[in-house]
Amino acid sequence: MTPKIRDAFVQGMSRAVQTVTVVTTDGVAGRAGLTLSTMVSVSADGDHPTLLICVKHTAQAAPRIIGNGVFCVNMLRGDQIQIADVFAGRFAEQFADKFAVAEWELMPLGTPRLLDPLADFECELIQNLRIGTHHIFVGAVQSVYLPPQGPALIYADRAYAKLADTDPALFSAEAATQSGSTSKSS
Repeated sequence: MTPKIRDAFVQGMSRAVQTVTVVTTDGVAGRAGLTLSTMVSVSADGDHPTLLICVKHTAQAAPRIIGNGVFCVNMLRGDQIQIADVFAGRFAEQFADKFAVAEWELMPLGTPRLLDPLADFECELIQNLRIGTHHIFVGAVQSVYLPPQGPALIYADRAYAKLADTDPALFSAEAATQSGSTSKSS
């Protein structure tokens, strides 16, 4: 791969809007957590819904997720930037224990979940694939915590933002048709 293509790829991907999450794990391999913006639904069907996350292989959490076999995806609200920053390692000197930045509760499989997230998904690790510098972890969702909805914390153009307008009616098929912008999926 040429540096030109890599740099263009990184620049292009920085323009993608992502929901910010803190992924946590705990168990025999130890407790760990990190901030991610790579979380995707794989399927809502089958024995359990599935989702995937991508974690850099050098991250402290990667071998702990593998060793524990479980992880929790904590979707952050728009007012939880400090939590995202701490778990991204930006305040390592002030927070030797990242988990001290917020209040946590254990999910049924023992993973730490935020007390007040946008949503939490506790997963059993069912597949681990290493591609280049990252692990792709696929998890079977075992439990979901849904508190009252709020605005999501998002990340785009290398900066955080709060999704200001979360009115589901704005994203309905009827609203899209009325505005003249319809989309088709294949």
